[in-house]
Amino acid sequence: MDLSYILNHLGENRDEYFGAVAPPVIQSSNFYFKTVEQMRNAFVNEQSTSIYTRGNNPTIAMTAQKIAAMEGAEDALLLASGSAAIAMAVLSQVKAGDHIVCVNHPYSWTHKLLTQFLPRFNISTTFIDGRDVDNFKKATQPNTTLYYLESPNTMYFELQDLPAVTSLAKQNNIKTIIDNSYCTMLVQQPIKLGVDIVVYSATKYLNGHSDVVAGVICSNSETIKKIFHNEFMTLGAIISPWNGWLLMRGLRTLPLRLNHISKSVV
Repeated sequence: MDLSYILNHLGENRDEYFGAVAPPVIQSSNFYFKTVEQMRNAFVNEQSTSIYTRGNNPTIAMTAQKIAAMEGAEDALLLASGSAAIAMAVLSQVKAGDHIVCVNHPYSWTHKLLTQFLPRFNISTTFIDGRDVDNFKKATQPNTTLYYLESPNTMYFELQDLPAVTSLAKQNNIKTIIDNSYCTMLVQQPIKLGVDIVVYSATKYLNGHSDVVAGVICSNSETIKKIFHNEFMTLGAIISPWNGWLLMRGLRTLPLRLNHISKSVV
């Protein structure tokens, strides 16, 4: 799908809002149904129906559709922060007694999640130098259920061989999550390299105007549906319609901004 079409047209049904080029901010907590039967039917598929903005909202849904298409993912969820996206993605893939393998020097709140929060539920983590795929093999235990990646990783910019790591993970029935905030989907599309779940701090490049705090989870439809009905709806770390709109606005200039940033010399 053409990038310009995704950024400027995908999901924007202008016939529904008076032909306006800029989509509206649907600043509503709940939504109207003509009959009680319609409302009951809507609850059967709350993920794709606007019932209550804590679950779904038209403005946020437009932005999520664009990000999923840009990522090459089947679906996406928008959240209130990057740390919320990371936490919900990780929580969706582990249970008490599980083990995680994570690259050294991850984002600070990821490190806190793995070293202070999850151990309370008997979930342990081994940190490794991810530049060598053999280190993933050596750290893998019988109860390992997740590899957590950042390539390049926070601050140290170390790389992982994503196809090799994801191949190893699939051989051992282990899920993979990557924080792709640094590259964005315009430079690297981890799903095409075998990664199961991609997370973002959308506060940075995706929004790009220092006026929104937001996070994103991208994956296949089945995984996103599972996270929506469990971690997302239970913990409620939602993004507001206004911030969803600002994020959509930021996406429109992402290719121009990233191109300029890539050519800048520090």
